[in-house]
Amino acid sequence: MKQSFLFFLTVCITLGVVRSVPEGFAQSAASGAARPFASWTATELVLNNGVVQRTISLPTAVSGSFLTTTYKPVNGAFKYFTQTSADFQFELNDTVYTGSGDWTLKTIEKLTDARQGDGAAVTLQSKDGRIELRVNFLLYPGQPVIRKSLTIRNLTGESVRLESVDVEKFTVTPYYATTFSWICHDYGRRRSIGPYDGNFQDALLTVHNSDWQQGIVIGNEASGVVKHTSVFWNEPTILSGLTHKDARFPFRKYIHKGESFTTPQVFTIVYNAHKDPDEVLNTAVPDFVRKHLGIRLSELAQKPTFVYNTWVPFRKNLNEKLVMELAKAAADAGMKEFIIDDGWADNYGDWNIDKKKFPNGLKPVFDYIKSLGMKPGLWVSVGSASPDSKVYQAHPDWFVLDEKQQPANLHEDDLSMRTACFGTGWRGYIKDVLLKLALEYGLEYLKLDFTVVTSTYRFGNKVTGCYANNHKGHKDHHESLYTNYEEVWQLFDELHAAKPNLFIDCTFETMGGLQLIDYAMLKHAEGDWLSNFYGPPDANVDLRVRNMAWWRSPAIPATALVIGNPEMQDAGWEMHIKSLAGALPIMLGDPRKLLPADLKKYRAYADWLQAMENRHQIMTYRQDLPGFGEPKEGLWDGFQRINTETRQGGIIGVFRHGATETKRQVTVAHLDPLRRYQVLTMNNQLVTSLTGQALQTTGFPVTINERYGGTLFQISSQ
Repeated sequence: MKQSFLFFLTVCITLGVVRSVPEGFAQSAASGAARPFASWTATELVLNNGVVQRTISLPTAVSGSFLTTTYKPVNGAFKYFTQTSADFQFELNDTVYTGSGDWTLKTIEKLTDARQGDGAAVTLQSKDGRIELRVNFLLYPGQPVIRKSLTIRNLTGESVRLESVDVEKFTVTPYYATTFSWICHDYGRRRSIGPYDGNFQDALLTVHNSDWQQGIVIGNEASGVVKHTSVFWNEPTILSGLTHKDARFPFRKYIHKGESFTTPQVFTIVYNAHKDPDEVLNTAVPDFVRKHLGIRLSELAQKPTFVYNTWVPFRKNLNEKLVMELAKAAADAGMKEFIIDDGWADNYGDWNIDKKKFPNGLKPVFDYIKSLGMKPGLWVSVGSASPDSKVYQAHPDWFVLDEKQQPANLHEDDLSMRTACFGTGWRGYIKDVLLKLALEYGLEYLKLDFTVVTSTYRFGNKVTGCYANNHKGHKDHHESLYTNYEEVWQLFDELHAAKPNLFIDCTFETMGGLQLIDYAMLKHAEGDWLSNFYGPPDANVDLRVRNMAWWRSPAIPATALVIGNPEMQDAGWEMHIKSLAGALPIMLGDPRKLLPADLKKYRAYADWLQAMENRHQIMTYRQDLPGFGEPKEGLWDGFQRINTETRQGGIIGVFRHGATETKRQVTVAHLDPLRRYQVLTMNNQLVTSLTGQALQTTGFPVTINERYGGTLFQISSQ
């Protein structure tokens, strides 16, 4: 039997089916903790990093299927999947290709990435000879994650239409998995039972069986409205990839003769021995996102800690004198970034400085902001122009057309503005505009706004994308949805190449959906202005801020959550700061209206947050505070931002929002159980001293006498 296998393997190597066989394949699968994480024979691929294992049955050099036969944690049982899963599925010119179809195996190669990823790339050819498919797998040291993408090469003599792409396709055990599983969607937060067809808010979801204490996390790295994950929808399967051709916002890509297209990646985590899916959401997910996903925030040496923005209440009513007065007051309050919002330019599109408002230009204004110890920033509509702008007059062919081939404004129903198509020369033009602002004027923060693909404020799927039939970047409307996202990301990458520490705030309006943020954006921009919450003290602004931060994190890094619009001079402004400490603190309003005593208190908060960042890197972390759920009226809520790598400490926030009880016992997770920690108030008063184990199991009491109040603590190792 052994001789027969060696003969077969020799034949396969001769035919080019197996390019290389790593040493150590004969070792047990459990030894896969040391790289390489992939090993293979002519018939089977094994992915194993000592934490998670996936086995794939390979086709032969003649024909066969490409099927996942095992996917489980290395230790313990896992009941979710059947013995064979189709692994992937997509359509080319309406022909369905799936792992359960007929393929021939061409090569298997070692695959790595720049973030410690290690795995394999399997190259297949379809039986009809029309496509070559490379299936790419990556695993990471100590992480229960497998990351996957597909590279599809067109072998025909003409362009082909790619649609309905499922990068991952798992078949589940029909009754127990489908009937007794929670589907935790909307960033893993909203729980339901039953078939689920996802939408653009599903950057991450979890399928969890509480009886088995097992589940699977699915992270989708596709962009905006073209991402798709469904669970038990049309069949007992879990699918994740790009939107199908019958979707509201369908994905489409034309692959030309001899060319290839690589899909966005999907990452999955299978787990057992977890009673609640939030346990994985607070540990494995943020660890992987922070260390290996490649988000821009992880590359910033210095993260923002307190931002000021002029939008409310000034809107477009800005001038040099006002901005300099605001800058002085904001600096006195301890702000670290100062962002000039809309109103500085003479029109949309040309982005020339309005010399009536800023007769000396913006350079002296930015220099003044820097002299006060703050980083200057600016708002720009990244994809809009006025019809009377010089750029629109010169290049009307750069702009979006609707179904009737007429100029359109995707953002809202107002033709006083036109939306640019990034599948044209617009991307190069706006790149030069933004580079000039960043390099010549010294910008360090860009807030890039307004619709470029779909609108947050327009409903239906007709006034979306671009229907122009002569734009180089897309062949038709459906392809324009994907193209425009990808061109925006390339623009961001080019800006970062020129100015690596530039903080790009890509707003939810640019992303194309209400409060929409996802991993695709985070790989190219640092933050996302998620909201416009404002109003009097009784408007529950702080509750909405904390709810938004809770809802999007910890699946999404908290410092990427730019949550406006609390105002500095609001009554009860201290609760604004305490609530925003769980995300990226940003304030608007008029700091000139603050009394000297209030400015001093602001400064104390700002300096404390900066000290916590310097000491614990709090802006890199956020976890749920144990025992506290979604912020709601009549309850307590909280967050913790503990450095889970050093375990030296961090901060926690505890809030009473209309609850009847005045005292709660608070525990803190993710600390070193044997180390002793001090719990300190913001003014360095000792609350208690406990071991990490005691803080996690027993905790300490917190009393808040105000019916609506909150407090921040530092947790610091002794």
